[in-house]
Amino acid sequence: MIRVVATGTFDILHPGHLYYLEESRKLGDELSVIVARDANVKHKPRPILPEDQRLRMVRALKPVDHAVLGDLHDMFRPIAEIDPDIITLGFNQHFDEDALRRSLRDRGLDATVVRISGYPGPLASSSKIVEHILNTRGPARPAGEGE
Repeated sequence: MIRVVATGTFDILHPGHLYYLEESRKLGDELSVIVARDANVKHKPRPILPEDQRLRMVRALKPVDHAVLGDLHDMFRPIAEIDPDIITLGFNQHFDEDALRRSLRDRGLDATVVRISGYPGPLASSSKIVEHILNTRGPARPAGEGE
């Protein structure tokens, strides 16, 4: 059995998330997803949805076999528990693939790292969705404009 792990924040689920998970699932027999803890999201704005809600939404997606919250102190702990054959990264995840491979190897984890390409749609990231909402529905817009 080929186990695949995908990771991410998964704030405001959108087609880009679904594409990432569908493409990840195609690489193996079982897809586990590690959802970032609120406290660990430091490379972008704090998630809008709390971690327990983001986890529940990811668990409900068809390509996902298992989903867990990440570890508060050691990002490799859940990966070691799952012991995947493949770890996928989204197109915009800020990981140096070679450094990740070395860190995995140092921890005794023998997983292939695969970068999944981006979804081609215009609103394929949570930040772009938030920006679109603010531009079309934000308080500075006159009533009825942008709908």
